[in-house]
Amino acid sequence: MNSLFGLGSTAQINITFDDENNKKLVEVKTSKDQKSKLPLFFDGETVSGNVEIKLSNGKKLEHQGIKVELIGDIEFFYNRTNHSQFLYLSAELAEAGELRQTFNYPFEFKNVEKQYESYYGINVKLRYFVRVTISRRISDIVKERDLWVYSYKIPPETDASIKMEVGIEDCLHIDFEYNKSRYHLKDVIVGKIFFSLVRIKIKHMELSIIRRETTGAPPNQYNESEVITKFEIMDGAPVKGETIPIRLFLSGFDLTPTYRDINKKFSTRYYLNLILIDEENRRYFKQQEITIYRLKGLDINKQKNILYINYNNLLKY
Repeated sequence: MNSLFGLGSTAQINITFDDENNKKLVEVKTSKDQKSKLPLFFDGETVSGNVEIKLSNGKKLEHQGIKVELIGDIEFFYNRTNHSQFLYLSAELAEAGELRQTFNYPFEFKNVEKQYESYYGINVKLRYFVRVTISRRISDIVKERDLWVYSYKIPPETDASIKMEVGIEDCLHIDFEYNKSRYHLKDVIVGKIFFSLVRIKIKHMELSIIRRETTGAPPNQYNESEVITKFEIMDGAPVKGETIPIRLFLSGFDLTPTYRDINKKFSTRYYLNLILIDEENRRYFKQQEITIYRLKGLDINKQKNILYINYNNLLKY
């Protein structure tokens, strides 16, 4: 409608970042069938660049001011009007006036604290973006450009192993142990499962990694779980005294760090789920939460995943 009365956009806005050609790009799934590559930034890093405003041929642009903003925002897919802004920085690029030719405006937000890592999930996304606004009397001209943020963590000096027992009285008793409870994204989960009592006929055993996303607060809280991977670690009936080894390489899976109560809006947690199935297809399971974090300086090459261990050819742990 604006263009019908000659009020359409007379300018094109291009946003570029400094040293962009040397920045790492992170491929992000922005929708079900679409991916984008976004420039990578870190906590405390300066966000700077250039705003280019190109005018249409032979046209001038009257404006009420031009500004650039750096925004950190949490958006819920089921309620797109509900935003939670946790970062906001703004700078004026130009006072009210008139543009008659293409113009470039440098911008800089120095040593910006980016307290959360970027996240695109099932029901929520946490995004950082630069927004440029050309204010006009009738309709503003706005352009946004996203960036991606990593947040590295210092590995814990000590990390206790996970030791648990599960079973049915006088029928089944299993002890299982994982080497630790906190893992970086390229880590290896090492563990073992020991059968100290077996009086039911177990057919096979599965191990899965579950990601659980929680958004909102009670009573309007949403929980979504997805199975990242699931595979058999035992095929055949175990006997008392048998030990099953576990070795799972995390680098082959699409994981994010653990998010805990981010800005009191959402959490994303990971669980190891151990499932036993007997010959009557009854299922026995035990779930344990683990923490995933990003560790600086790791090789980005993916390691091969060990997805299956044949119980009949099992090596002792």
